Amino acid sequence: MSDYKNIRGKKVKFLTSDLSSEQSEGQLFYSDTDNDFKSVVASETWSSGGSNVTKHYAGAGGGTQTAGLIFGGNDGSSPLTNTTEYNGVGFTTGGDLNTGRYTLGGGGLQTSGIAFGGEPPNSGVNHSEEYNGTAWTEGNNLNNNRRATSGGGPQTATTCVGGTDGTVRAFQEHYDGTSWSEVADLNTAKRNTTTIGSSASALNFAGYNPGAAKLALTESWNGTSWTEVGDLNTSRFGANGTGSTNGTAHAFGGNVAPGTTVNTEQWNGTSWTETANLSQTRGYGSGFGTPTAGVISTGYSTAYHSVTEEFNRTVNTVTGSAWASGGNMNQDRYYMQGAGAAPQTAALGAGGYGPSSTSHALTEEYNGTAWSEVNNLPRGMGRLFGLGTQTAAIFCGGFAQPNTMYNETWEYDGTNWSEGGDMNTARGMGINCGTQTAGLIGGGGNFGGSSTVEAEVEEYNGTAWTEVNNIPNATRNNASFGTQTAAVVTQGKISPNGAWPGTNTNVSFEYDGTNWTAAAAGLVTGPAGEGVGILTDGGTCGNNGGIYQRYDGTTWRTDARTASNGGSRGTSGTAAAAIAFAGFDDPNILNATEEFTAETTSLNLKTITDS
Repeated sequence: MSDYKNIRGKKVKFLTSDLSSEQSEGQLFYSDTDNDFKSVVASETWSSGGSNVTKHYAGAGGGTQTAGLIFGGNDGSSPLTNTTEYNGVGFTTGGDLNTGRYTLGGGGLQTSGIAFGGEPPNSGVNHSEEYNGTAWTEGNNLNNNRRATSGGGPQTATTCVGGTDGTVRAFQEHYDGTSWSEVADLNTAKRNTTTIGSSASALNFAGYNPGAAKLALTESWNGTSWTEVGDLNTSRFGANGTGSTNGTAHAFGGNVAPGTTVNTEQWNGTSWTETANLSQTRGYGSGFGTPTAGVISTGYSTAYHSVTEEFNRTVNTVTGSAWASGGNMNQDRYYMQGAGAAPQTAALGAGGYGPSSTSHALTEEYNGTAWSEVNNLPRGMGRLFGLGTQTAAIFCGGFAQPNTMYNETWEYDGTNWSEGGDMNTARGMGINCGTQTAGLIGGGGNFGGSSTVEAEVEEYNGTAWTEVNNIPNATRNNASFGTQTAAVVTQGKISPNGAWPGTNTNVSFEYDGTNWTAAAAGLVTGPAGEGVGILTDGGTCGNNGGIYQRYDGTTWRTDARTASNGGSRGTSGTAAAAIAFAGFDDPNILNATEEFTAETTSLNLKTITDS
């Protein structure tokens, strides 16, 4: 019998460890460790990406998987001017559009985007704007008002195709970086259609026409005229796509009336073939990227989405970052606190309020699987401060119903509680980070008969609290993380004069052990959950749709969202391995636990068998 070498003329590599390089695709080798023949195989998959800052639909997008752009849209209450930029991991905020709108068209790159058309009004607009990576400026208008339009291409060679001004149109216009000109129309008028490519080479597919409803029609543009080519396998409108020419493309998602779809199809220049489906069904999302490295974010199915997915044809297996359910706490509660520096498998939660605003003293420990009740706090308290680890924690301050603030400190050694030095100012729900022997608390609210917002900051040395420099703005209900000498504070409510209740903010500050300095504004405004991690790799999770925002010491970006808003919940762990527990998803009080796992990538190795 012939062996592989005689058939192919190549020797099979004998390896004691698996291949690890992306350049290994197609290589056959024998693993001495596993006693198997193996090869590195490419696959096409969707995986989770960082969530968008807002939940909305009918925005537009441009750019690449590692430098993307989404702009406009509607969050269910109003048209948006928002722009968000994607770096391949999460979103940050960019400059606002001059005109809020949705069902618009767009394209270009993150540093040279273009937006055109859209609504309101129902007859559409002809506005056209250009993005330079920082701000949008108005350019020359389209020749025709339109909404539910589509397009693509670079800022200097853009095509705008289809749409409606009250009548569904087949119009096509091209932009050369200065002005729009009318060119050959589609063969079939359609709105809510999808177009990829440029003014020189484009592919149009899907859409809606009152005479034909949802469409599978595909048309190819060669720079001069449109030609009908192979239909999609699934008719749809409000879909998204990626591609740069009429030779290769992807179509994904869309409305299939009734409902939306996860269906993804690949165009090879002649026909469409079904490939890996989206995880989240949706239509009217925003897509960008290439056929081998695409992104879809936002959109609508039964609710507005902020969920992001990435498409990759790769030899790597990509597991996107995500929150997953852990073991429930024994007591549902909110305005509780966790020991922020504890690992994901050794969390500590104590205090909080239950139904009817009952103040709890309950303390629970988490081992990575289940919560166990341990010795209670000396008294029931909510809105308290918490820091340290499961075996060396501090819980201090807080408020007990109906109207009592505390300044006491309680230290936990993994078994028992003992009293430490009193805080100088009674308060709760503010800055809390550091360790049992080097703690930092600050800001917060005094929830007594005459409520105030505080700016005082105190440091703990394991015995006593000492007042240090105030934070510039009195703040409460914020998120914080880091250490006594390198801390971050963001979100919450601020009050320059300490007056209750304060105003929602996304202002951020960093603390170096002596002074407070302004930092990049957070992506979320208003009351927060709590924070995890260190100054150069931290995160906050909780209120405002459950967004998890990450900080690298310079900028904020989004990551996967928690399953619920989870306001006023406990948190623990690191930015890449966080845990969030209890809280409320108004009006429900929660006992749920969620665990965060960051994205991982590994080579896609397949064992070769004779079956």
